[in-house]
Amino acid sequence: MNGLESFEEIWCADTEYSAPAGHRPTPICLVAMELRSGRQLRLWQDQLARLSAPPFRTDRHSLFVAYAAAAEFSIFQALGWPAPDRTLDLFFEFRAMTNGIQPPSGSSLLGALIYHGLPAMAVVEKDSMRQLAIRGGPFTDEERESLLTYCAEDVIALTRLLPAMMPRIDLGCALLRGRYAWTVAAMEHRGIPLDVPTFEHLKTRWLDVRSALIAEVDQRYHVFEGTTFKRNRFARYLVERGIPWPMLESGQLDLADDTFRSQSKAHPAVAELRELRVALGQMRLFENLAIGPDGRNRTSIAPFRASTGRNQPSNAKFIFGPSRWLRSLIRPEPGMAVAYLDYISQEIAVGAALSEDAAMLEAYSSGDFYLSFAKQAGAVPADATKATHGEARSLFKAAALAVMYGMGPESLAQKIGKPTAAAAELLTLHRRMYPQFWKWSQAAVDRATLTGQIQTVFGWRLRVGPSTDPMRPAANPRALSNFPVQGNAAEMLRLACCLMVERGICLCAPIHDAVMVEGPTDEIENMVIKTRAAMAEASRVVLRGFEIGADVKIVRHPDRYVDDAGAAFWNTVMRLAGPAPEIAKADDVVHHDGRSSSSQRPNRSGLIRESFKGVSFSSIDRGST
Repeated sequence: MNGLESFEEIWCADTEYSAPAGHRPTPICLVAMELRSGRQLRLWQDQLARLSAPPFRTDRHSLFVAYAAAAEFSIFQALGWPAPDRTLDLFFEFRAMTNGIQPPSGSSLLGALIYHGLPAMAVVEKDSMRQLAIRGGPFTDEERESLLTYCAEDVIALTRLLPAMMPRIDLGCALLRGRYAWTVAAMEHRGIPLDVPTFEHLKTRWLDVRSALIAEVDQRYHVFEGTTFKRNRFARYLVERGIPWPMLESGQLDLADDTFRSQSKAHPAVAELRELRVALGQMRLFENLAIGPDGRNRTSIAPFRASTGRNQPSNAKFIFGPSRWLRSLIRPEPGMAVAYLDYISQEIAVGAALSEDAAMLEAYSSGDFYLSFAKQAGAVPADATKATHGEARSLFKAAALAVMYGMGPESLAQKIGKPTAAAAELLTLHRRMYPQFWKWSQAAVDRATLTGQIQTVFGWRLRVGPSTDPMRPAANPRALSNFPVQGNAAEMLRLACCLMVERGICLCAPIHDAVMVEGPTDEIENMVIKTRAAMAEASRVVLRGFEIGADVKIVRHPDRYVDDAGAAFWNTVMRLAGPAPEIAKADDVVHHDGRSSSSQRPNRSGLIRESFKGVSFSSIDRGST
């Protein structure tokens, strides 16, 4: 079965648990079946609680199979069990198999079974069992048996789905993706520390703050009537200040948030107005954010949900989803610190390294790609600096990033607030300076169009096809040119996260091309060194030896994390909200592991597992360089 014969045992497993928003899960039951022998295990929560390790083999000669394995691993985390050495996540593989097309019944286990023509549980029955698990205990004897039976039926479904999918699975790539499932569970288990007293204060005061915000901010814009944003008043404001603005085909101003975001970068004067509109548009801003009883933001990071393979956590539930000003709620606990590390111009580096464009690599290696791009194009003198030619640098930065996202001259013109001809000239300069990159990018588009697919270095595929095939949408050149950069950037961050968790780094969350880690205040510098090393190693693996550095921002208690783009708005909100009441003394704070601040230390245990042996991609073995 395409490599499965190398495993002595193959365990298919499913779990049920209850987990209110922001909470760690409460295990309910586990059912597992060994594929070859048919041996089955059915364990209820009291039996699970007595075990210090999984009740089946988890060494490298045994394969653990699940559908969305991060859910099962959340139970492992809650019970303190170690990770299996080899994991095959059939949800990840079904997403890889169908990425770019629309499975008729979605990407759930039920959808995968239907897609492969296999028997599946009725939707109504499945939903009722899911709701019973969500409700949580206590359970009657009848409910207990029903949940165990439901869990067992999903396991039997896995034993049918596995052989149906294996002919199309590259086991080496699949095991790497399965490795990420454990990392996802570890991040979701830890969560991000929030300032809950301030959160509760803002939640209580929000309606009054909203009204005060409108009154204060609108003094500078005069575009509101009560709490209503008036399009005609905003049009007048733009005309008076000579600010160009994109229009819809109807002739009306384009007021989409993406447009506001781009325009606020080109015209900072409207940035504050954009923050206000976003804040007003999120009526349940303080209702949806998922916060556990320990004050930690936890929600699914939704791995492999994006077509590029990036995570797609809920914007409403994840602290990095809403407006940037709200991120100032992130605050390390007493005695602790958090660090935010992001790859330096990751997309630029990925494109330069994989295309092997010498001029682009030289510009990136200079330490300031955007200014070097401007110098190479002859737009600024050789001795130009960010201080002396900041405006030109900003234009070339916008153009360079636009290329990475497949933007055309019209979109770039809107972004920089310049005529389309000026934007087109910037893109022409990019083509002239970096012809090897453009040749590589076009070759990827051509190959995808001809073969019907495009993939990353680790085999994450995007399916494309002729417009006449309803299951395979027509190729979108912009999406195809964007995929090699974004898809491989996603591979890099996933590998970096795996290395961090396996090396005992306390990883809280991934954020696009960045991560947040935490540790004791006196150890955070060393943790940053280890995190940077993991990120650098991942970049070398993905980019064939080329290394990307990472910027870092360290925040120690009692300070809070601040996103520069949202700092001013946060300060305004806090001033209008007034001082928060004293909720608890610092030494009474209860931490995410149940200990008081006086004894707070993070869970330093980390799993460093052996390298893959006997599978492809030996260069990504754990601990290798």
